[in-house]
This record gives sequence, C-alpha cells and structure tokens, in this order.
Amino acid sequence: MALLRLILNIIWIFVAGFWLALGYVFAGVICCVLIVTIPFGVASFRMAKYAIWPFGRDLVRRRGAGGGSTLLNVIWLIVAGWWLTIGHIVTAAGLAVTIIGIPMAWASIKMIPVALAPFGNEIVESGHTREPWQF
Repeated sequence: MALLRLILNIIWIFVAGFWLALGYVFAGVICCVLIVTIPFGVASFRMAKYAIWPFGRDLVRRRGAGGGSTLLNVIWLIVAGWWLTIGHIVTAAGLAVTIIGIPMAWASIKMIPVALAPFGNEIVESGHTREPWQF
C-alpha cells in the first residue's frame, strides 16, 4: 500500500501537485506581507504541503478549535475558499478524463474541505488513530 501511495504521489506531482502547491505557496507569501493576514499565509503553507503530497493523508478536525477558527473560516470562504473550490473541481474534471487520472481527480476533490475551511482542521497521516473531537 505504501508503494502505491508513493507512485500515486509522484504521478500527482507531475500532473497537478506542483502547480497547486506553487500557487498555495505564492498566496502564502503574499498573505504574510501584512501582519493581519499572517494566519491566512500559514494556512496556505499547510495547504501547499497537502497539495504536493495528498495520498496517504487525511483531514481531521482539530480538538479545541473554537469561535476564532470559525470566524477565520468565514473570512477565508468569502475571500478565497470558493475560488479554490472551483479550481479543484475544474482540475478534477480535467484529470478524470483518463483512467489513470481518476485517482488524481479524487485527490483534487479530497482537497476541497481544506480549501473551504483550513482553520480548525489538521492534516494527518492516513491510518493514524485519532480521538474523536468533542464539543
């Protein structure tokens, strides 16, 4: 299974991962210029790490995430979340045209939740047991 993930991640880098990650890093650098938008820049850098190597990782809710992350997610959704989601959907549609691209399209679709709401979530290795988060 680890070999399959490695192969899929290497293919992903060439077909979409490099450019998606580069876009997230570029957005993160721009966001870090102003002090107020540094949290958005840090979120962009986390998403870049996920975009470059998505297979074998999952998105889980961070315990203790509260009202601050919700507020930041609302701002993020209005400013960037919808555009990123549209980009991931278009990328997935283009990748799903071929049989080899179907797993790549799934990886792009899998990134939509983090593109919509990066705050209060974390990206973990697949298969790691996590305690369910509580209110």
